[in-house]
Amino acid sequence: MTQSAPNAQDGAQFTSLSALLRHVLEDDLLSPDADSLLDMMTDDVVFEFPFPLPNGTRRIEGKKALESYLPIVGQALSFDVLTLKRSMIGQDRATAVIEFSCTGSSKTSVARYDQDYISVIDLRDGRISHYRDYWNPLIAQRALGDSQLANSPPVIRSQA
Repeated sequence: MTQSAPNAQDGAQFTSLSALLRHVLEDDLLSPDADSLLDMMTDDVVFEFPFPLPNGTRRIEGKKALESYLPIVGQALSFDVLTLKRSMIGQDRATAVIEFSCTGSSKTSVARYDQDYISVIDLRDGRISHYRDYWNPLIAQRALGDSQLANSPPVIRSQA
């Protein structure tokens, strides 16, 4: 792995994950017509949470399934700002690792949602084909309480 633009990105702030990804992955890695988070994904994308909530989703398979899942996140959590800590792009230019944090709050309780993430991203043909989201499930559990997001199927698949 090589770090892209050492120290130049530290502390950069974004109002959405798609803006953060566009900044880190840039047009030479990410298709220039991919503006929204869903646009950045391949149709067969796999989105994984290696440390899921106890009754939460571990794996989302396919863009359609992710499209159904994202509004559930939006109903449960409000994100204020995402702060990039560092990013590394693999020498193969098909893998990226991003370390970032967010500040936010629960929409279902008064709890804060201030989380740290490390995301491992695989790219194929200018789109994200695999996204592994490493986070602290205890912070999410406190913020989400008994919401739909905290009680979701372990695997969500796109319907054919």
